[in-house]
Amino acid sequence: MSKFGFNRSLRIISPADYQRVFSKPIKSGSSAFTVLAARNGLQQPRLGLAIAKKHMRRAVDRNRIKRQIRESFRVYKDTLPAVDVVVLAKHLTNKKTNTELANVLKDHWQNLVKQCAKLS
Repeated sequence: MSKFGFNRSLRIISPADYQRVFSKPIKSGSSAFTVLAARNGLQQPRLGLAIAKKHMRRAVDRNRIKRQIRESFRVYKDTLPAVDVVVLAKHLTNKKTNTELANVLKDHWQNLVKQCAKLS
């Protein structure tokens, strides 16, 4: 696997893992996303997505947002601690450009690194 890959081991798959993140999260919020994280006891971070149809009716909009989140995570995963991250999209997220989304996500990753460092 290349350094910038995004294989199955980097994804949150099980409902129990999602529930663990939702139960006691480290939070980061903005106008576009809410990012929740919890330590996972692994050697790498993992990503889960919660993009509600309620906020974005069209599948094309939800898929664009998911692609942007996965790409940003793929690029910044080496800077993140061993946490499970769940990204929730907010109502007006699909109105933002891809560049705006990338900048917002970069800020979230940096914020999570700082918060996790405080907890260690």
